Amino acid sequence: MFQRIDARDVVAAREEILNLIQGNLKNNIIYFDGWRGFGATAVLRSIAQAIPSMKSPPPKLCFGRTIYIDCSRWESKRVMQRKIAEELKLDRKTIAMFAKQDEEDDFNGVDHGSRDVIRQVSEIIAQTLRESRFMMIFINGSADEVSLTEFGIVEYDGMVIWTFGRRFVTMHEYHGTHSIERLAENLRHIGLFIWTTYLSISQLNALFREEAANIAARYPFLRDIDLTMVIDCCCYGFFLRRKSHNTIGLEWAAHAPNFWMCDGIIQKGDKTREIVNTLDSEINFNGDDSLLGKVFAKMTEHSDSSHLLVEDHGSVHKYKKRAYRWISVTSKNKILKDNLQTILATASSIFVSFDKTVNAPRLPNTLFKQCNKLGVLVLSCCAFSFVSPPFLHCNTLRFLGLGNCTHQNNNTSEPEGRDCITKWTFLQSLWVLDLRYTDWGEILSEEKIGLMANITELNIEGARCWQCTGQLLEKMLPYLQRLRIIKPTHQEETTSLDINNSFVGKKQLEILDLSGNSDMKSLPTSLSEASKLQVLVLDGCDGLENVVLHNSLLRSFSFDGYGPASHWTSTGKLPPMSSRPKGPSAVDNKKDVRACKISLEGCTLLEDLFLRGLPNLEELDLSGCAIKVLDFGAMVVDVPRLKRLFLLGCENLRAIKWGSDEQRPKLLELICIDTRPRVGCARPLSLCAQQKSFQLQVHAIFADAMLARSLLAPLYSARSEDAHCYFNISITSSATCMETIQPEATTDKEKVTGSIDDQRHYDIAARDMYCDIFTKVGNSPTPMQAFPQGPAGQLDRHIEIGDGSRSVQSEVEADPFGDNLAKLMRKYTESLHVHDVSTWSNTMPMPTGYWESLRWCRVERCPSLHAVFPPDTEDLNGTLETIWVSDLLMARCVWSKAVIHYYSVDRFRSLRHLHLRCCPSLRFGLAMGKRPSFPSLQTLHIVHCGELRHVFVPGDADEKHRHTSVEFPKLTTIHLHDLPALQQICEAAEMLAPALETIRIRGCWSLRRLPAFNEPGKRRPTVEIEKDVWDALEWDGVDARHHPSLYEAPVHSRYYKRRMLRTTVLR
Repeated sequence: MFQRIDARDVVAAREEILNLIQGNLKNNIIYFDGWRGFGATAVLRSIAQAIPSMKSPPPKLCFGRTIYIDCSRWESKRVMQRKIAEELKLDRKTIAMFAKQDEEDDFNGVDHGSRDVIRQVSEIIAQTLRESRFMMIFINGSADEVSLTEFGIVEYDGMVIWTFGRRFVTMHEYHGTHSIERLAENLRHIGLFIWTTYLSISQLNALFREEAANIAARYPFLRDIDLTMVIDCCCYGFFLRRKSHNTIGLEWAAHAPNFWMCDGIIQKGDKTREIVNTLDSEINFNGDDSLLGKVFAKMTEHSDSSHLLVEDHGSVHKYKKRAYRWISVTSKNKILKDNLQTILATASSIFVSFDKTVNAPRLPNTLFKQCNKLGVLVLSCCAFSFVSPPFLHCNTLRFLGLGNCTHQNNNTSEPEGRDCITKWTFLQSLWVLDLRYTDWGEILSEEKIGLMANITELNIEGARCWQCTGQLLEKMLPYLQRLRIIKPTHQEETTSLDINNSFVGKKQLEILDLSGNSDMKSLPTSLSEASKLQVLVLDGCDGLENVVLHNSLLRSFSFDGYGPASHWTSTGKLPPMSSRPKGPSAVDNKKDVRACKISLEGCTLLEDLFLRGLPNLEELDLSGCAIKVLDFGAMVVDVPRLKRLFLLGCENLRAIKWGSDEQRPKLLELICIDTRPRVGCARPLSLCAQQKSFQLQVHAIFADAMLARSLLAPLYSARSEDAHCYFNISITSSATCMETIQPEATTDKEKVTGSIDDQRHYDIAARDMYCDIFTKVGNSPTPMQAFPQGPAGQLDRHIEIGDGSRSVQSEVEADPFGDNLAKLMRKYTESLHVHDVSTWSNTMPMPTGYWESLRWCRVERCPSLHAVFPPDTEDLNGTLETIWVSDLLMARCVWSKAVIHYYSVDRFRSLRHLHLRCCPSLRFGLAMGKRPSFPSLQTLHIVHCGELRHVFVPGDADEKHRHTSVEFPKLTTIHLHDLPALQQICEAAEMLAPALETIRIRGCWSLRRLPAFNEPGKRRPTVEIEKDVWDALEWDGVDARHHPSLYEAPVHSRYYKRRMLRTTVLR
């Protein structure tokens, strides 16, 4: 359904739309297209202000809620949904969902623009809007229509009015009803299409001002400035848009912020740069060029118009009607008219541009002599005397731009010429000098540069190389903020020029662009003195070998081996991809881009990075940078020889996106990551020569376990090529973790490592309690309290999870088939150490599923843990050799019971050592597999587990999986201490241990059975045990190989049980 209205301004359009709503309107989704696409946002904003302020609205305009959503600067569906939630004032718990999901997407490397709505929030929004009738007013800044149902906006419960609002001015032509219908074809979710066409000159100007006011309303800090300033910037932007379209010359629109400042439109002190950059991002024009031309022509005819285009058609006399502020001259004929000087006299900005394919006339020396208000002057493809230029008397000039200008000899016999030769005082007022393909060496002489005392920006393109100009900058231009010396047309023939001191005194420099200086071998050493440097662009600097920077304020860095961008931005951002070369040219393919090392270590604010086409780059150091996502598909591209990547001290790092197989660096040898504050980081030691070589080494320390997702791709790639890979990953925020990282070779013997202080604590406590006993129990020098230190020497693929770790539980419980920490642990990890984690709930630290490589596991001081290995966990390849568990206050078991399946047949076949300590809630140790057997177990050491009843139990309750005996053919040592509830080592099964050598038992008052021997042993095992416990043991007899005579005579404590204090004595 289509409806044309005849409104001529914002208020009239608003009232007509509201009248339509009050009528018998069956369509509750309205799209308003404005005046050929223009002015719609201003009308919708007016409606949003009017509806809530109505004191006694008509019934059909009674809305319980009015929701105004301005997404003209489109970011993503997620951001739009958050604006809706905030507009509805949803509770903090709901708003917190956005931060949580954004964090999840950060670690998954999801682009901000691709972030979708949150389903839970949509449900809450829908439920909230059901409470009353609502009106939603929505400005859509995306390129596509959005379905509001996704956001929880159920259209039939309210009224929705929306429009597209992607640019400040967006216009399209209507060619009858069929044209409008074609516009509406792509709008699937609308019921009524409202449009209008005609506007008079005054009405068009008024609407233009309304749109400018709409920009100011979006930014709180713009609301305090005079709206006239914003309107003038919009009009100036429109003037630049038409000027650049109507003339053949260089594109100067990137200088819009400079024009607004130098013209005098915006003068707000320290806030000026922020204001102009914000307006530059908002003021854009899109639409049919012919239609925009008609609109511009209409606005020019208005009595308040400030701009003028002097073209070949039309008489100069018609321009004398009033004074103009901004003038563009493209007519070669009229430039020579004497009366044109009078027209130019009042201008604050003048643009003169000719067709460079035709010889342009020489500009008269006095052309701008009367311009005593001139702040901006741009000359493109012009000819004038470089000795006595026509702007020599313009002492108010702040911006001078010269593009493709040439020198033509001046007749110095003229008095004017003789007077002007030495008068260059206008240089003292300049803020910006921009020279493009204009070979005017004299203006860059030491004498002239010395006059430019107030220059803040200097741009030189297509002329001198960096070496020539840089030498002149030493101790000059102290207020310089932006310097671009790019695309030189000729290089310096000698290398004797000393440019190392070029940046001495450049304390204000913020932007440096040296693109295209291919002969530059190194960066000036004085660059470190540019302490405020924020942007550095080195695109096409092929001769640089090592780039080492430590500028702490650097925010953006670009090194594009494909070459310089076609144009740059004025807002301090890197060149957009649309302006960069699509690929290396045939000539570029033959060039040798020498850069082999780039170090930006210490650039703590760096977050915008672009590296591409660097075939010799071997080392990239981004330590300490603020990068959140390192993307090898968009940020670091075509670096085939990259071997070393350092990301130490990168606190903000959330993800590394490795790109496709073609984009991923194939020769990576070393990845070092540490997300702790830079002060806590230590660079890992190199591997010793005698140790085995690895194709890939990964050293990583990070607090949030979700970052582990980014390590799967390179590890998988290395292993898929049957190459050896090494990783040492520590998930912790501790500043003392892994100060230096050096893997150790492993042997078949049990190693001693770590926890020396921890062991000393237990030894001292034991001596204090039993000092008289330790020396009197047989001949043993070892205290019963002693406990083996944890498994030593981290293996080639090691993970440590420690204090301060985050997201571990969610990661181990995540999708078992996804790229996450759970997969990294199960598939690749050989050694695992979990300690000092108190934030887990009563679930597990280990993921379920099949562990393919784990050889030893150490878990300690996790007070909330209920089980180490959860149900449905399998030692798939039988690699697990050591389990070491200590200080788990709530743990009920180590290896949980579950339904036994096929892969449980050989569970624990390689287990050699089982050590359990201080687990007071432990009921049992390990649930056995389908064919219970421990063919490799050598040591069983358990102390201080008060609730432990059995060490090994059947895997499930199914009787068919029950066995009457369990074999331990290599078990030599049993050490059990302070296990008062222990009844039997193997529940409901006989324990067969023919190789047993030593049994040491104390405090196991409920124990009733010791192991039997299914074959004669080499020698009888020694036994240390209390007499009462020994006497209470049950035996099956000699024939069953289970009899006291098969053991050495037991050694008992000299202290008889009944004489020892076993309870507290109160005095």
